[in-house]
Amino acid sequence: MTKLAFEPHRIAQSQLKALNDNVLVADMEFDTRLSRGGIIIPNDDGTSLGIRPRWGRVYAVGPKQTDVAVGQWIMVAHGRWTRGIDIDDGTADHKVTIRKIDPNDILLVSDDPERPLDDTHSDAVYVPNKSNE
Repeated sequence: MTKLAFEPHRIAQSQLKALNDNVLVADMEFDTRLSRGGIIIPNDDGTSLGIRPRWGRVYAVGPKQTDVAVGQWIMVAHGRWTRGIDIDDGTADHKVTIRKIDPNDILLVSDDPERPLDDTHSDAVYVPNKSNE
């Protein structure tokens, strides 16, 4: 049977190794978000509307990487990651998208096993100027 180009590559997690100080992440979200006030915040569609840092779970680290460890959550500056490759690593989810990030653009690190709250938008409210009547 022929493998289609868009199917996930089958690879064991133990076979995937990062080199030098490289960091590979999974579980980055690119969907629209909903603010506490019910406002829909668009995803990154190539415009400035969706530009923001993103959280990702560290999937693998190179032997020279000392700042982060596998399993931690890291916040990466906007656009400092590759497009990603889909792999099937045999876990319960089966399909995982792996991205290489720029280790110099790691903004925050969280040891919490749960995904950190993505609260990177402002709670500021726009109030128009009152006209002088």
